[in-house]
Amino acid sequence: METWNDSRLSRQIAFLAEADKLKNVLRRTLLMDGSRRENTAEHSWHISLMAMTLHEYAPEPKPDLTRVLKLLLVHDLVEIDAGDTFAYDASGYEDKEEREAAAARRIFGLLPDEQAEEIMALWREFEDGETPEALFAAALDRMQPLLHNYMTDGFSWKQNGIVRSQVRARMKPIYRASPKLAEFVEELLQRAVDRGYLTDGDDSPKEE
Repeated sequence: METWNDSRLSRQIAFLAEADKLKNVLRRTLLMDGSRRENTAEHSWHISLMAMTLHEYAPEPKPDLTRVLKLLLVHDLVEIDAGDTFAYDASGYEDKEEREAAAARRIFGLLPDEQAEEIMALWREFEDGETPEALFAAALDRMQPLLHNYMTDGFSWKQNGIVRSQVRARMKPIYRASPKLAEFVEELLQRAVDRGYLTDGDDSPKEE
């Protein structure tokens, strides 16, 4: 990597060059047109656009949209090192936290110190999921692959033998973040089962 006369700018450019590698991290989901697998940079862009579009469905007091967008743009950068962990891969989750924390330290550490600290704080806020902004961001992060699976006739659901109860469990942040979007998710899951995109599973009422 080239260095520049301004050391601060040099570190920022190095970070941005590293972030470009997120375009090479492939996810299990297909694009909605089914043409190829989605990469994580595309996923991050799409959920950010979803936040702008669906912000009206967050209950009052509404989460700060600018902060939601920051959380969504930052939270998956760790996949440059850690890779994408499939949502239903139990073994992959055993060391996911450790792998991603190490990735965060390396990648965010490329930045000038105060910017590194800011992005690390955003990443941790998303992971903790406690603020209204983090909850809404997490809801969209779960909703986006749901839409992709539905639009591709349940591609990764079928490929991995996923049932409705598993998907519903993944949707818990949506039930917490937005009653309106939760209602939509329930309707979409029922349609997915009715159309054979998703195998029916435990239909006990959701708990939250």
